[in-house]
Amino acid sequence: MWDVEIRGMASAHAIIASSIFMATVMPSVFVENFSVYGTHMVWLYCVAGSVAVVNIAVFWLLGISPPTKKNTLSYKINRLFKSCLYFVLSCLFFHTVVVLYGAHLLESALETFSLAVLLSTLTTLRCLCILGPNVQAWIRVFSRDGAMSVWDTSLQITTGCSVIGAWLGAFPIPLDWDRPWQMSRREQRDDGSEAAVQ
Repeated sequence: MWDVEIRGMASAHAIIASSIFMATVMPSVFVENFSVYGTHMVWLYCVAGSVAVVNIAVFWLLGISPPTKKNTLSYKINRLFKSCLYFVLSCLFFHTVVVLYGAHLLESALETFSLAVLLSTLTTLRCLCILGPNVQAWIRVFSRDGAMSVWDTSLQITTGCSVIGAWLGAFPIPLDWDRPWQMSRREQRDDGSEAAVQ
């Protein structure tokens, strides 16, 4: 049983990792003058979209989520509505946390919310695909010694690494404050107007 779960988990993670790689490479083929720094929003949308589609497809095909007691259409629609609501609330939560950690509230709101969507895609969407919109199951998995299967352990590791990785990724930012991609739009406009005056 464990061998089957481990092979399924390894193949699911390999497919998801390849989707991230393809989402990084494919925009350079289809988008003219693509660079991660210059068109970073396109890159964020490609990665978030491909991870979302691949997560949903892989976990639906593997049949990882627990079986539902009811098979009525209204129950499935209610479950889908709850899942979408949890995902949106997760996006808002991550957006708030990123703003509290120092991101601009209004100036870069689109970029901040895009990061929140990417983090929600990497964390919350996987939980929704595996556990469903069941709050008790989420509490069980993320409590101390709450992992009861390989998939629960995978959720703990993936979610923790995504959040900690996003937090640790902010440490080198102060090293590049003088770079064009780190300057605020107002500073870039001020530099442009000074150059025009000279």
